Amino acid sequence: MSNSGFDLDLRTAEKEIDFAEGERVMLGVLDGTTPVAERTAAIEHGNVLVLAIDGDLNELAADLAPAVKQCGGNLVHFRNFLIISPPDVEIDTSEL
Repeated sequence: MSNSGFDLDLRTAEKEIDFAEGERVMLGVLDGTTPVAERTAAIEHGNVLVLAIDGDLNELAADLAPAVKQCGGNLVHFRNFLIISPPDVEIDTSEL
């Protein structure tokens, strides 16, 4: 367990999620190098993105956030990650 008392094992979590064929949790880095169209295509295919933020979130997500919202997707900033889900996958923050 980490010093913060919170340990997130994404590999285990991904195994517990019931995905349709081809859908998955995609880990990546939000650093401005991946085109917005690639990120939105991933969520349009039903994938959940967990992106480590490498830089200023407001700057890095300036074009991405509106595009995700336009697709009906969801975004949540949690610690040093941006989590993006497709429209039919709710991000539950009630435990935070």
